[in-house]
Amino acid sequence: MYKVNESNDLGILKSSKVHYNLSTQELMKVAVEKEGGCIADNGALCINTGTYTGRSPNDRFIVDEPSVHDHINWGKTNLSISPENFEKLYKKAMDYMNNKELYVFEGFVGSDTEYRMPIRVINEFAYQNLFAQQMFIKPKENELKGLSPEFTVIALPELKAVPEIDGTNSEVFIIISFEKKLVLIGGTKYSGEIKKSMFTVMNYLLPFKNILPMHCSANVGEQGDVTLFFGLSGTGKTTLSADNNRKLIGDDEHGWTENGVFNFEGGCYAKCINLSREQEPQIWSAIKEGAVLENVVIDEATGKPDYDDDRYTENTRVAFPVEHIDGAIMEGKGGIPNTIIFLTADATGVLPPISKLTKEQAMYHFMSGYTSKLAGTERGIIEPTATFSTCFGGPFMILKPQVYAKLLGEKIEQYNANVFLVNTGWTGGSYGTGNRMKLKYTRSMVRAAMQGELDKVNYVTDPIFKLNIPTECPEVPTSILNPSNTWEDISEYNQKAKELAHSFNKNFQQFQDVSEDIKKVNLEIVLEDSIA
Repeated sequence: MYKVNESNDLGILKSSKVHYNLSTQELMKVAVEKEGGCIADNGALCINTGTYTGRSPNDRFIVDEPSVHDHINWGKTNLSISPENFEKLYKKAMDYMNNKELYVFEGFVGSDTEYRMPIRVINEFAYQNLFAQQMFIKPKENELKGLSPEFTVIALPELKAVPEIDGTNSEVFIIISFEKKLVLIGGTKYSGEIKKSMFTVMNYLLPFKNILPMHCSANVGEQGDVTLFFGLSGTGKTTLSADNNRKLIGDDEHGWTENGVFNFEGGCYAKCINLSREQEPQIWSAIKEGAVLENVVIDEATGKPDYDDDRYTENTRVAFPVEHIDGAIMEGKGGIPNTIIFLTADATGVLPPISKLTKEQAMYHFMSGYTSKLAGTERGIIEPTATFSTCFGGPFMILKPQVYAKLLGEKIEQYNANVFLVNTGWTGGSYGTGNRMKLKYTRSMVRAAMQGELDKVNYVTDPIFKLNIPTECPEVPTSILNPSNTWEDISEYNQKAKELAHSFNKNFQQFQDVSEDIKKVNLEIVLEDSIA
């Protein structure tokens, strides 16, 4: 029925039944017959991931090995685990896989052939192997023969850690060993851990080659102009980069070389809570056979997905290959970026919906990475929570933030890229009082930035954050451009703005090894009318 290989050529397996690079249809069949999956009326495979419906940031570890010790930005987002504890879990995983039916995907991370990395993903669940097949880059037939992986990911959701024995924080573990060139995942069925672990690996390796790895989506216009969209999960990277008038390069992870940008992945992993055909037609149309829906409620009678139902989580997801997006760039590459968009979902409602940044401000806000974690994207997040995530991807950017910021600043200056900060969060008040910024207005602002329309307008400077706010923007009401005009109580707005400014200042004090120009940006934010 399935292609079975017991030749032990994986090297790390002993006597398991191994299914190599099964087709989409074969993997979907296994997922339905053995793993509780079902097929929606649009052809997508639907899976419930159980207890864990988002990433587990407190369970991600880097093995503290001599070759990486001095480079890792150790701390609460980059937890260390000893080589001894890793070896214990590795042996436990090897024993666990004995005589198990396993599914293997072999392919690449990185669409630029000069910098791509051959990888192997080993799964105990067929649906997760389909996820890997859709998210990473599938090799051509002549590339598969003799493929030798530089990194291997082993994902065993039903293998659980014992914290007091294994040195973990819970039953869940996501562990990266750079010396073993191995990622070990257990205790969680949330597939996002697979893709983000390889993103983390690339973020460590590429800066040593003078390549800027980025947590961003990217698209290209008819004139070849490239735009980058930085932002944490839920801020709009996928939604805003999937534009009918532009071609998608990728929706989440890219590298910037001297020749341009390249996608790390071969697929998209989009949030689909409240998804509608009208608001996000490209993503809606991409959900078809081969796509994997996670934790989306399916009507048992009709097979229709209910994207508005959040009974399992607000972090409902869909994974699909980039070719499901009409007009996507199959080779996953584009030229030098012209426009850079930093996306933040400001839950306090005080940041402008769009503002233009100087190079120094860009480096400052890049290192700050202010946003709000949205409900469901991580365990325990049930409402928007303000956070600072360095480089708009702190959990995955494991070198010191200054390394990434320096590379970004050099590229902004070298190529004269325009940088904008866009608030996709709240306006007219904080979360619970104000309203989420309308997507159609955000789209219009982003379009104006990309097309150079905002180079032709006047700007005013925000007195607290020193941000340059356009006084007008095509297809956007002038009244919403300055956030202070949208609050009923201006004194309440000022207080909230000063509190956020103080948080910016306090957060940035952790970065000592930065230029005086960037430190000056931090001081100016709260220099006037600061609070205690």
